[in-house]
Amino acid sequence: MEITQPTDDGQAALWNGAAGRAWVEAQEELDRMFKPFENLLATAASTASGGRVLDVGCGTGGTTLAIARRLGDGGHCTGIDISEPMIAAARVRAESELVPASFILADAQVHAFEPAGFDMIVSRFGVMFFEDPVQAFANLRHAAKDDGELRFIAWRSPAENPFMTTAERAAAPLLPNIPARRPDAPGQFAFANAQRVLNILENSGWSGIDIQPIDVSCTLPEKELVPYLSRLGPVGRVLQEVDEGGRKEVIETVRAAFDSYVTGSAVHFVAACWMVNARATSTPQRR
Repeated sequence: MEITQPTDDGQAALWNGAAGRAWVEAQEELDRMFKPFENLLATAASTASGGRVLDVGCGTGGTTLAIARRLGDGGHCTGIDISEPMIAAARVRAESELVPASFILADAQVHAFEPAGFDMIVSRFGVMFFEDPVQAFANLRHAAKDDGELRFIAWRSPAENPFMTTAERAAAPLLPNIPARRPDAPGQFAFANAQRVLNILENSGWSGIDIQPIDVSCTLPEKELVPYLSRLGPVGRVLQEVDEGGRKEVIETVRAAFDSYVTGSAVHFVAACWMVNARATSTPQRR
């Protein structure tokens, strides 16, 4: 299947390269860690009038499949993602688990969705990577039926999510080439500023916008912590270019920095996020 031309080659290269492969490899542990968010969105989507749901930035399909199971024969869930390895993994999962979900390999910012094709649009940490978020959410508004609902979860600030930045802070003295996070740039914390999120949604044709902070307890088996920190995020990407000796030193240093999160055989942390809701009740802007 051809991919719609992405608007940002950097994001396409990232998620079709090492980062995408790492998420596929870590699929099971990430699904377990983020299960509470999956449950929140699946519960909400199960009430979607009409039952046609779009999961944006679906990754390996965990949330898409959970929603499809909830909808049953009365609805359908479609996942969309720019990452070929993650979409391929999602399709394999759907087939092996006998879940009738479908997946689109494309950039949701520019993909030619069927107009008014979805009753609800959801996302679990998948909407913070658009190069032009106003264009992206206008395109999603185009894909939503009138009075359709938008519901997504995004991270709040790095300061409120120390677990998510522990690895790069600990590794910084050893890996000076870790890319710096830029406020508002496409990435994990691009939607940290609630006012910015509100402006984006208003400017892209959404109404009834509600942005609420949620703090969600997450867990990860301690045995999976080193694979997690050594494969994912800025540190995981830079480590691919480090020799074996340097890699070992970084991993030992970073693992020690997570001690405060470990209790027995489990890792516990609180994810500070926004739960964002909006409605497609106003006339969408011309694209």
